[in-house]
Amino acid sequence: MQPMTHLGSLNKYFLKYKWRLLLGLFFVAVSSKFAVMPGNVIQRLLDEVQTMMDQHKGNEAILKVVAMGGLWLLGLALLRGLFMFMMRQTIIVMSRHIEYDQKNQIYKKYQELNTQFYKANFTGDLMNRISEDVSRVRMYTGPSIMYFTSVVFLVVFCVADMLRVNVMLTICVIAPLPLLALSIFWVNKVIFKKSTKIQAQLSALTTTAQESYSGIRVIKSFVQEQNMLRFFNANSAAYRESSINLSLTEAVYFPAMNLFIGLSMISVILIGGNFVVHGQIKVGNIAQFVIYINLLMFPISSIGMVASMTQRASASQKRINEFLDTIPSISTPENAITTPVNGDVVFDNVTFTYAHTGITALRNFSLSVKAGQKVAIIGKTGSGKSTIAHLLLRMYDATNGSVLIDGANINRYDLQLLRRQVAYTPQEAYLFSDTIFNNIKFGDDKATDAEVKEAARMADLDRDIAGLPAGYETVVGERGVMLSGGQKQRLALARAILKKGSIVTLDECLSAVDTQTEKTILNNLQQYLNGKTTFVITHRIFTTWQFDQIVVIDNGTIAEQGTHEQLMAIDGHYAKLYRHQNEVD
Repeated sequence: MQPMTHLGSLNKYFLKYKWRLLLGLFFVAVSSKFAVMPGNVIQRLLDEVQTMMDQHKGNEAILKVVAMGGLWLLGLALLRGLFMFMMRQTIIVMSRHIEYDQKNQIYKKYQELNTQFYKANFTGDLMNRISEDVSRVRMYTGPSIMYFTSVVFLVVFCVADMLRVNVMLTICVIAPLPLLALSIFWVNKVIFKKSTKIQAQLSALTTTAQESYSGIRVIKSFVQEQNMLRFFNANSAAYRESSINLSLTEAVYFPAMNLFIGLSMISVILIGGNFVVHGQIKVGNIAQFVIYINLLMFPISSIGMVASMTQRASASQKRINEFLDTIPSISTPENAITTPVNGDVVFDNVTFTYAHTGITALRNFSLSVKAGQKVAIIGKTGSGKSTIAHLLLRMYDATNGSVLIDGANINRYDLQLLRRQVAYTPQEAYLFSDTIFNNIKFGDDKATDAEVKEAARMADLDRDIAGLPAGYETVVGERGVMLSGGQKQRLALARAILKKGSIVTLDECLSAVDTQTEKTILNNLQQYLNGKTTFVITHRIFTTWQFDQIVVIDNGTIAEQGTHEQLMAIDGHYAKLYRHQNEVD
């Protein structure tokens, strides 16, 4: 059946934990055997009591036999309970190990995928795959397998005992089972389709909630609470309707179970009673068959639950497989360059188009920078400035042309080594919900406390930190919500300073700080940037720095290029911006 093909990817986990699985199946078999044995005990007990009554034995003798039978039943129940405990300790624990491994595999895949993937996928959907989808798969690798194998063993043991008693009566009891199998097969196909739809709706619902939580301040500032609530309610109502519809489909199982079990019970009483009258079986066998039918009631009823869990797991595993089968478009090549970067950078006729939007950010862009030079990239919003930083980090690959570092194509470098060599301060500072100290140390986890504090001083953040009650141990909150925009930018800058890269890229890193703080930071950075290839991406001109090259970008192409003196002599866009900024300052 097609849905099961998606679950085939779990076989590697079953192979990894094969001894737990095999031991668990053994415990299932033993537990099932102890579950069936009371039927034989009761059958013999009833027949023996009947014989003793026919022989007019005393009540004391009958009570003694009944008491002995009760002890047997108690012992079998205790043994069954023990092996059921062992069964769960092996199979259910195995499913938890698989859940742990699968979540780690998905998280590792998250780290391998490129920026382009995250541009095309919603965070809520990605979170749903690692949480809800994996949890549903665990229900298959644990409870589903346990219940299904329990049904198989119970049916085998019960049917074997029933066949030894009377073949015809056994056939009458199990005759409804093929009809049950057909109904399960039909409902399974419907459940699979509906489960796939529900998982997609849940991902959309999770994404809506996640975006609402992250953008709550924007929602409140624009008084959009009611509109967002209506939007969420609409998605939630659609998910509710689909879930109810699925529940109605699943509800077919249990009435069907009761119908088939009822038919089996009637068959035992009517046909079995006739056999007793004709002396073909004994009264104890009727009780034995009734016990077996009742014993099979919950396990056979659980087939519906097992089928439902399997179908949901298959739908979830399909979504997980689609994600895991995604091949990163950017990765470390074979025989990659692993030598440290010196800092020579060349953009050779580079054209780049963002695949998810179709916008061409750079057109025939060429720039040569020697190691240790400082370059200012100036341009208006949307001119393509930040794309240069993304290409240097190899977050994207050039659509046409090439980026060279130390004379070698950037695609030939070991990806992690390359990114370790580039210290980057993004335009939008992202902070983790951790302490200020740990957020700075994220730039270099091997840095000493003194180095972390020195980086904070160079970013002119140390005085702000000193004014906080917990100092460096202050937790910044989700995305740095406890800090101002300027403080977040300076913390991100301190993180980049700590990295000590050969190439430094500062992308609008001081746009949220005041002029005096900007001058202090720029003065602090002068010595740090000495000998490092530096790209300063900005819409403002840093008048206190002497740049080796200044590049003015307009619509993805170089409009002006040269030193400060050369560009002032041209009296173009740069000169106008310089005069306007100085007038404002």
